[in-house]
Amino acid sequence: MRFDGQLVFVTGGARGIGQAIVKRFADEGASVIFTYRSSESAALQLEADLTAQGKQAKAVALDVSSHDAALAVVEAAVQERGPINVLVNNAGVTEDGFLMLMEESSWDNVIDTNLKGAYNCCKAVLPAMIGKRSGVIVNIASVIGMAGAASQTNYSASKAGLIGLTRALSKEVGGKGIRVNAIAPGYIATDMLEKVPERIRRQFIEKISCGRFGEADEVAKVALFLASSEASYIYGQTIVVDGGMI
Repeated sequence: MRFDGQLVFVTGGARGIGQAIVKRFADEGASVIFTYRSSESAALQLEADLTAQGKQAKAVALDVSSHDAALAVVEAAVQERGPINVLVNNAGVTEDGFLMLMEESSWDNVIDTNLKGAYNCCKAVLPAMIGKRSGVIVNIASVIGMAGAASQTNYSASKAGLIGLTRALSKEVGGKGIRVNAIAPGYIATDMLEKVPERIRRQFIEKISCGRFGEADEVAKVALFLASSEASYIYGQTIVVDGGMI
């Protein structure tokens, strides 16, 4: 129970990688508060399932792109359950399309959710973390932010920005006892991937050295490791979890 007595805050925790991260931390004894924006039924079901197992988990509605809303939710969490020990910025969206045809709203929504959302939540938790000179932030980026992908300029830019944020923020707060790292998943078997046509998914598989898509829990295990004392000398890094794709 590596996280017994700790409060973990996970954004976008209702489905996919976020859900797997919530489950892993709850299994390890953490009190987990996780957010959702549109997946209310999945979020409440996850909360109910974990509570029935005797674990501590609470779902909270939040649009992470709103600075004021993020601050309010974090403040409420702290008042209710104490200081946040671990922040996992996982909330993310895609609105794919070629740049010359992309609506400004599609660009803004992806950047505001994937990148500004992480800024909002980091800013909300940092004062308390700095005050107690301890804390961990794990940002869920993507290999697309490293390698790029056609029709995903907005998503690629947001995830590349998240990697840059990780490196810079680590230099800012590393000396204050706070570790900031990122994970760059490749193609993971989630609802998002299931929406991709079978023909395209076969093309994805051909690019992966191990010949299969990753599982959400394989990313969650890395998040757990980075948040644990076992990663005590890892600062400002991006761990690629992609089956050898890039």
